Amino acid sequence: MAKEKFKENVKSKAAFLNGIIKENPVFVSLLGMCPTLAVTKSLESAIGMGILVILVLIGSNVLISLLRNIIPSEVKIPCYIVIIATFVTIVKMLTEAFVPALYSSLGVFISLIVVNCIILGRAESFASKHGPKASFFDGLGCGIGYTMALCIIAIIREILGTGAISFGVYFPIGTEFHLHLFPEQYALSLFVQSAGGFLTLGIVLAVMAFYKNRKEEKLKEAEKKRIEELKLKKQQELAAANTAEKGAN
Repeated sequence: MAKEKFKENVKSKAAFLNGIIKENPVFVSLLGMCPTLAVTKSLESAIGMGILVILVLIGSNVLISLLRNIIPSEVKIPCYIVIIATFVTIVKMLTEAFVPALYSSLGVFISLIVVNCIILGRAESFASKHGPKASFFDGLGCGIGYTMALCIIAIIREILGTGAISFGVYFPIGTEFHLHLFPEQYALSLFVQSAGGFLTLGIVLAVMAFYKNRKEEKLKEAEKKRIEELKLKKQQELAAANTAEKGAN
């Protein structure tokens, strides 16, 4: 019993970390590109979308995991979509009721969470094959990874496009906060337009690819050096053995 619990905890931890780093929906799997480019004009709207996706991911993952042995394989995709649509409707109504400014900002992209391939992809590839606990952490990890990706892109776009970071515009926190980093006349309005989203995403992916390739090259060099050291050590051992054999003769 303890061994099974330990395995489940390890699986849950791995699912959580994979969603954030190794299987990041945006930077690794390149999923959900449409809302990623559309809602990252500001950091606040990116955080709002990320929170909504996290809630839908967790809810749909856990429910699909609980029903995985009941749903017939012939209709599993339609059933998954119905479950996801239910959670999207719930978060949409809650957002409209309690955060109307954010609801207006995100607009149709809240409804489009239903067809977001991140949600359906995790339901099909993970939740339908694992237990509720692991599915919960998988949804949480992927949701956090997605939110982090949105925030990174949004920070770059908002700073370069407006010269400042704003908060309190969409969330009802009682006050608006604006951190001005440089004068607005020096801002590049391109970055808060559609083209700016593609440009920023391309820059971020290029930087990540550069560091990934550099890391792989370092690993190859270290492996090559280790192999050369092993060869040298083997040659020294053979030389020592030959010398000892000659001395014995």
